[in-house]
Amino acid sequence: MYLKIHESKNGRIVAVCDEELIGKVLEDKDRVMDLDRYRGFYVGEKANEDQVVVALKKFSSLNIVGKKSVAAALRTVNADVMYIKKIPYIQMYKI
Repeated sequence: MYLKIHESKNGRIVAVCDEELIGKVLEDKDRVMDLDRYRGFYVGEKANEDQVVVALKKFSSLNIVGKKSVAAALRTVNADVMYIKKIPYIQMYKI
């Protein structure tokens, strides 16, 4: 998995993506997720499940893509899982 933390004036954005999905474009009739064009958003440090859980303890928003990444996230966040091309993902924003 790749883990990248973006610090901004609006808070911490945590992005996690299964390594094998980077470079792919996921598309169904309603959505497109371009993991090639936006690889820079997700590709940071390689991380294991425990590192992802620690990173998710503090966030303003998160973007999680892939089976392993979503499974790790669900250990610490309660979120609805969505799917595109049978690939799970989570997008969550704290208000």
